[in-house]
Amino acid sequence: MSDLQNSLAALRKSYERAELGESHSAADPLDQFERWLGEAVSAQVPEPNAMTLATVGSDLRPSTRIVLIKGYDARGLVWYTNYDSRKGQELAGNPFAALQFHWVELERVVRIEGRVEKAGADESDAYFASRPLDSRIGAWASPQSQVIPGRETLVKNAALYGAKFLLAPPRPPHWGGYRLVPDRWEFWQGRKSRLHDRLRYRREDGIWLRERLAP
Repeated sequence: MSDLQNSLAALRKSYERAELGESHSAADPLDQFERWLGEAVSAQVPEPNAMTLATVGSDLRPSTRIVLIKGYDARGLVWYTNYDSRKGQELAGNPFAALQFHWVELERVVRIEGRVEKAGADESDAYFASRPLDSRIGAWASPQSQVIPGRETLVKNAALYGAKFLLAPPRPPHWGGYRLVPDRWEFWQGRKSRLHDRLRYRREDGIWLRERLAP
């Protein structure tokens, strides 16, 4: 084995920052998520709104990427992207997906599973209008997930659409929001000796059931 492989095998971390017990967790997973997200923001962890999105295509190959949560409520969690991207195509064929937040500094993970639907046009329009101008131009300039000859393609496209739309680019028809409607949540808190706390919430008959999972 190489020195790097040996060093990886020897890496160890003891998780001792906090605990997650049933009596101190919220009955509703959205309340628990809001509590933990707020603590991640307050702790100034890097990109507390970053989450991994996992989808599965028609070839049954899973794929992941990082997206940014831009809203949440009782209906679900929202992010925005290009509908023609790989994730968009996979969601069109299989609308079930999973999200994961990893707040390393707090030794916490949140996992969410459920069905994905497109956000409403008005909702997508409102968020698009709030974005910086260069981001709005970028949504037009990038044929996301497609093969391009080089970076100059993006630069030329940005110049083209910048000249076309000036200061008022409309939302592209291929760009907008997705909402994951959760039917399962899991909250993971690192604990000493790898005896981590794992609380899962699953939807059954319209109510949330809270269960402890072995680590």
